[in-house]
Amino acid sequence: MSSILSHIKAVGKSFDNLESLLEFKLHGLCDVEEQVVKAMPRMIEAASSPALKQALQQHLDQTRLQQQRLEQVFQLMGKEPKRQSSSGIRGLLADGEMICAVDADPAVKDAALICAAQCVELLEMATYGTCRTFAQQLGLEQVAALLQQSLDEAAAADRALTDVAISGINQTAAKCECEGD
Repeated sequence: MSSILSHIKAVGKSFDNLESLLEFKLHGLCDVEEQVVKAMPRMIEAASSPALKQALQQHLDQTRLQQQRLEQVFQLMGKEPKRQSSSGIRGLLADGEMICAVDADPAVKDAALICAAQCVELLEMATYGTCRTFAQQLGLEQVAALLQQSLDEAAAADRALTDVAISGINQTAAKCECEGD
């Protein structure tokens, strides 16, 4: 927590009101989406299941749309979109990179990739949901509606990843564990 506070102080940011907090969190979302766009192709390449590759590709495509939507949000607010470094996403994506690099049974690796991607989705859902609620409180209904779209997409991507996991990947990965004992 103290590293977050020192980072905020270092960039000269203060939260004078809810709108400044919303803007700060939106700048963090810009970084989240940019980092996901950079990392997702490697995760797609590392996946062996065609269904998982497709789900990750859809996530990548939606992330690009979410980037455009964030630009619209900033336009509506009369602000410039900037990237505010998000240590949370960097940690989650570092886990994903480690999974991509590890030598593992394909089903086990796919299960791990699903887990990593779902962690990213949960971060997105939490942040989009919070920003949407802030926007609603501030009477920024168009902004709230755009953020709700991204929140809905993140939730749908999470459900799609769960569907891929339970459609056979987790079962196959569980069998690998039993055979290794």
